[in-house]
Amino acid sequence: MRDFSNDHLWLSINTATVRMQRGQPWGLAQILDACAARGIRAVSPWRDQVAAAGLAATARQLRALGLELSGYCRGGMFTHAGGTAGAAMRDDNRRALDEACELGAPCLVLVVGGLPGALAGKPVHKNLAGARAQVAEGIAWLLDEARARRMPLAIEPLHPMYAADRACINSLEQALDLCDALDPAGGGALGVAVDLYHVWWDPKLAAQIARAGRERLLAFHVCDWLVPTRDLLNDRGMMGDGVIDIRAARALVEAAGYGGYSEAEIFSALDWWQRDGGEVLDTCIERHRRCV
Repeated sequence: MRDFSNDHLWLSINTATVRMQRGQPWGLAQILDACAARGIRAVSPWRDQVAAAGLAATARQLRALGLELSGYCRGGMFTHAGGTAGAAMRDDNRRALDEACELGAPCLVLVVGGLPGALAGKPVHKNLAGARAQVAEGIAWLLDEARARRMPLAIEPLHPMYAADRACINSLEQALDLCDALDPAGGGALGVAVDLYHVWWDPKLAAQIARAGRERLLAFHVCDWLVPTRDLLNDRGMMGDGVIDIRAARALVEAAGYGGYSEAEIFSALDWWQRDGGEVLDTCIERHRRCV
């Protein structure tokens, strides 16, 4: 297991961690400059932030600063009610792939979607099994597009509390079952993003990380689960402030062959988004050394 105590060479910042500070948005250009100034070598930007900053301008700034990507957020949202929604979903995912390629991302992270319409508060049906089947169809389609661009896809299972509205793939086992069904030969085209906020609770976690192995482990996201959690979406904890044994989880992914970045992804409307962005980044560095 790598020793992170003396440096932060393997820390990446998911740019959602500092997207809104003290009620004011931090622009992506500002985030990239602040990370580079602190010797943070990698980021994982969100598509809306890239769109606001400009794709070409972001690509230039990444190259100028020497920053790598640990992933790109996000593609997916495959579930829909039919009609023109399916075509819109496919167009959006093609754009996500092209953006990931332009930015030099190692993978496009997929949040797969839940019941159609549920994210807007109006689910059109209650057929969860049908939604999961639609997800499988969507990933199978996108995989062909991704292979043509040589862009790996990373399925991110989300905590079961998001099954209805954000992702009906809720365990690492489910995600890996999809990988094996859609990409049986392997080769790195399809894998998983292990976000500890979503999978730390899973009694099968160790076995499924071992099952994934180096080929399927494409991304590793860290934060903490607070007790109590005050908001199901935007109250993630800074590493070390909650109940997740982050270092034990990193030992598992590294034993399985993962040697990439630990990506800090912290949605925190009630705490870290209320602080100065520089303070948040400095704390991520300190906690990465001490708790990751």
